Parts: sequence; structure tokens; C-alpha cells
Amino acid sequence: MGLAKQCYFLTREFPHEDTYRMTSQIRRAAASVPANIAKGCGRESKGDYVRFLRIAQGSLKELETHLILSTEVKLAQSEDTEPLLQTADKIGRMLRSLIRSLETKRG
Repeated sequence: MGLAKQCYFLTREFPHEDTYRMTSQIRRAAASVPANIAKGCGRESKGDYVRFLRIAQGSLKELETHLILSTEVKLAQSEDTEPLLQTADKIGRMLRSLIRSLETKRG
């Protein structure tokens, strides 16, 4: 949730005419990560949980791509996106670890 919130704050600084392009893409991908984690957690089986964790991983990679692109096209400064990318990397490692753990327990 913290990463999604930081992405909302970052995109507030984007030009108004971009609202339905990069701004929307970043916000959607950022919100999708915790939403899919929560959705999977509420499921009845570990298999469903793992499936939604993988969807969250995909959204996280999409978010990273949009953050990098927003820097490259000068919508954002690297000093603003780099901490978000570091957080995304940390979350990605946690998701991979959780998935491995759940798959091991599932046997």
C-alpha cells in the first residue's frame, strides 16, 4: 500500500494533460499490486493465493516499467523514481519468497 500511495503522490506532479496516459497506467499498476495480494489472501486455497501473488508480481513489473519510462520521457526525475524502484524491487523479492514458501508447503 505504501508504494501505491507514493506513486499517487509522484504522479500528482505530472502534467495535467497526461492524466489519462502515464499517470493512469502508473496508478492502476501500483494499486493492482496490493489489491491482488489481498484478493489472493482471501481465497480458500494456497493455489489461488499463489496465482494472485503471481498476478501481483506482473503488476509490479509493469509498474517498474512505467516508472522507468516516465523518467526517460522526462515526466519524472530519477531522484523521485529511484526510491520507488528500490521499494518495488524489495516487494518483488518478498513476493518471490512468499510464493516459494507457499509452494513448498503445498508440496
